[in-house]
Amino acid sequence: MANHPSVLCPIDFSTASRAALRYATAIAERFRTGLTLLTVNDPVLAEAAEMQAGPGWTADDCQRELRLFFDQTVEHRTLFPIDVETVVTTGHPAHEILRVVRERRCDLIVMSTHGLSSVRKRFFGATTERVLRETGTPVLVTPVVEPGYLYLEDMRRLVGRVLAPVDISAASQRQVEVAGALASAVDVPLLLAHVIEPLRFSGSPTARHSTVESERRASSREALNDLIRTVPATARTEAVTTLGDPAEEIARLARDRQVGLIVMGLHAETPAGPRMGSVTYRVLCLSQTPVLALPPAITSSVARLTLPVVERRDVGVAGHAL
Repeated sequence: MANHPSVLCPIDFSTASRAALRYATAIAERFRTGLTLLTVNDPVLAEAAEMQAGPGWTADDCQRELRLFFDQTVEHRTLFPIDVETVVTTGHPAHEILRVVRERRCDLIVMSTHGLSSVRKRFFGATTERVLRETGTPVLVTPVVEPGYLYLEDMRRLVGRVLAPVDISAASQRQVEVAGALASAVDVPLLLAHVIEPLRFSGSPTARHSTVESERRASSREALNDLIRTVPATARTEAVTTLGDPAEEIARLARDRQVGLIVMGLHAETPAGPRMGSVTYRVLCLSQTPVLALPPAITSSVARLTLPVVERRDVGVAGHAL
């Protein structure tokens, strides 16, 4: 069992998983944590391979392929040594990812969306969707777009600004804490946003309609100000209230404000486990910005990654402050 912070990156040897691996490696390097690479073999293919080459051939071969995939992706360009472990299992990909995360007590899953269909909608793979629906661990969902080689000194440029869209619910404060810790760790601004959905009135807008809208905006600003007060004073935090469709407004803010990371919550816990919220799902469909999806019951996992670095922010790389 892992007793130190760790990141899990599922690999299917696609271009999309190579992009996710570059994010995962940069995170592991930035936060001084272990990195586990996982690939899941199809049971039917694994059985056929064992019949042809003998027991153990498939796992050994995949171990070598995983290590080669990692070496080719990062080309040993890390500035700090990373403890990389490769794991090969057989079964249903989503089930195996979730099982390995639980057994190894991983703090973060980094995996990619898959494929584009039209300008407006992104379909991500069934594996990613199921993991998001059932995870109890935060998931960083990365876009298919290849980010190129990522260095420690690139993290601030890559992230640029952290966006935390909040719904002013009980879960918002913990979401803001996580987003604030990440923004502080990378030393970038934090943007809190609340989107007010327009009221639907029959007939023409009335004076009462305008009054209600003004009251809702004022209430939103007050709630955001309360959340800002929970963020460390050293953090550069701003807040914005907008009116419109939540997912579309979040995607627009991410694009217009040069946001490099969106921190969002998944839907509330149910007896069957967490369920992905419709707004989070649509943001993943509309935006090419990486999204950190937080499960309903957020553990200290993200804090385990960020707090040691926040405490060491005066430590530089090659003489430069982080």
